[in-house]
Amino acid sequence: MMSYSITSLMKIAFCRIAILRYAFLASAALTVGFIALGCTNPKPTTQNPTPATTHYASRPTTPPPPFKLFHQSPDTLTLTTTESASNTQIAALIYQLRDAANTHTFGSIHLPQALIDARAPIVWFHIYRGTKCASEKYAAKLPCGPSYHAAGEFTLGSFHNPNRTDGELNLDENHTTALWNPDASSATEGK
Repeated sequence: MMSYSITSLMKIAFCRIAILRYAFLASAALTVGFIALGCTNPKPTTQNPTPATTHYASRPTTPPPPFKLFHQSPDTLTLTTTESASNTQIAALIYQLRDAANTHTFGSIHLPQALIDARAPIVWFHIYRGTKCASEKYAAKLPCGPSYHAAGEFTLGSFHNPNRTDGELNLDENHTTALWNPDASSATEGK
């Protein structure tokens, strides 16, 4: 970001007004005169912006809620939990999915490891409280209206890194909370 001092800005404004006012008299002598008066653009000072620091919540100690595989397609798994599952429990489930990605053990939590291994290159996990809205990603008629109703998301893979993991809570239609920095580490990094 560039910044100018007030004095520099006033000098620039004065010089530009003077140049415009006397443009019809412009000649080599006037140009030299303006330069002699100090009518040059000062070099801008640059400030290094301080990068914003994002703080992520600690991993929950609450156990994840029981879940069922509600629907699957080649790149998406829709999971349902109890309707009363808390945000902390949903976060714990997302971390459980991340752990399974890290250890290549989706089968141990009753999810199709072969489907996940065959992803090209991303697989999305949509987590819903109850089954009422769980079909909204693929149903012809939206069961809960036009907004998105998932309680949480887990994404494994990206177009640039097949081991990237991303997890977030969907607090409401317009607010999500990232659980970790997806670019800080990869699910099976170094494996």
